[in-house]
Amino acid sequence: MKLISVVTPCFNEELNVLELTERVRAVFAALPQYDYEHLFIDNASTDGTVAVLREIARGDARVKVIVNRRNFGHVRSPVHGILQAKGEAVVALASDLQDPPELIPEFLLRWESGAQVVLGVKESSEETVAMFALRSVYYRLLGMLSEVPLVQHATGFGLYDRSVVDVLREINDPYPYVRGLVAELGFDCATIGYRQPLRRRGITKNNFFTLYDLAMVGITSHSKLPLRVATILGFGLSVLSFVVALLYLVYKLVFWHSFPIGIAPLVIGFFLSFSILLFFLGVLGEYVGLLYSRSLRRPLVLERERINFS
Repeated sequence: MKLISVVTPCFNEELNVLELTERVRAVFAALPQYDYEHLFIDNASTDGTVAVLREIARGDARVKVIVNRRNFGHVRSPVHGILQAKGEAVVALASDLQDPPELIPEFLLRWESGAQVVLGVKESSEETVAMFALRSVYYRLLGMLSEVPLVQHATGFGLYDRSVVDVLREINDPYPYVRGLVAELGFDCATIGYRQPLRRRGITKNNFFTLYDLAMVGITSHSKLPLRVATILGFGLSVLSFVVALLYLVYKLVFWHSFPIGIAPLVIGFFLSFSILLFFLGVLGEYVGLLYSRSLRRPLVLERERINFS
């Protein structure tokens, strides 16, 4: 039988991991042609998540647990879990029950048909209309900026063939944006739409800073367009400033006594130029920060404990 690995990153999800385990178990009970392992990678939870996982693993040898030494974030920890999987295909599945495990049979069907990657795509969501619309705007912006076509409304939930995981391991990126790498490397990718339910228990671990981090990693990892826009706009503003300064000089020389320069245009021009400069310094800083994090070559995570690994 082919071994399928289900990888679930979690942080403070003690109310959800048991139900998720049972739903995954029920899915594979209807798929006797596959064996599976369910690997949880816990990001140093501060609630009872590890205790619940330890109890689940005690009764089911297919449930494996990695406990990190600290919270290594929402990018590095999931990828480390995927790289530890042993299956011929790896299913990335969130622990908040907003990614339905019941889609796994469809993922496997498309995988068996030849797709190297099968991504779940949120066609709709039970979250607020404003939040879903904001995500849609971001994905459109990312699509316009990116040098490769990215799958919109794909959160990473999906199936990845062993060959894809092997390539991710060879890349050895300390801060990988997997969705972008899948598109950039040209893997055969299929999509399956679904409606994302609301979180029923617990609170989301995503806040403004984690969402901003994901957004910036997505843009800076796969597009140089913002830097080029900054260069072009900076050149254009320099030319415009020179022309305006030249005109002011000519007018002042011609109408020396009747043409006061005034402070208003100087102040407006100063603040406009300064705000644009700060904005693009921020963009440049994002790229520098990304390069810095990758140059350190630190491990994705450091583990504290492994459970049910033999």
